[in-house]
Amino acid sequence: MNQPIHQDQLVITEGQAALDGMCSLAPSTIYAALLTDDGFDIVHVSRTQTEASRFASMSSSIQALSDAVGHELRIGDSEYVIMGSAQGHVIQLRIPGQPIVLAALFQPHETLGKALSTARLTAERLAQRLPAVQASAMAAPNF
Repeated sequence: MNQPIHQDQLVITEGQAALDGMCSLAPSTIYAALLTDDGFDIVHVSRTQTEASRFASMSSSIQALSDAVGHELRIGDSEYVIMGSAQGHVIQLRIPGQPIVLAALFQPHETLGKALSTARLTAERLAQRLPAVQASAMAAPNF
């Protein structure tokens, strides 16, 4: 039986390197995580004392909802989700070809353009470093 992706040492190692690189590109990153479609935390980085213990499960739910909206409206797959508040903004997007989502919280002074481009670059770099997942291995949303 295959090991769950959130316990795969290659995914953990490459994920940690990707998140560290993202934090170097955008020092405004407060918290970033890679999570599975079903809400398991793979790896995360935090620049605060606050531990976002439910961040993975909540982000997974948001990703599922955005995928469902895209499907229902027949506009295609959700590319990314942005949530903004006075205390910062969260950007999350799927790692291409993987059942993995990148979710990151940025400080409010960061521009959405830089935050989104940094998250996209990180997702693309990580996708290149991980072996392709067969389509049957990726869990398709059940709508």
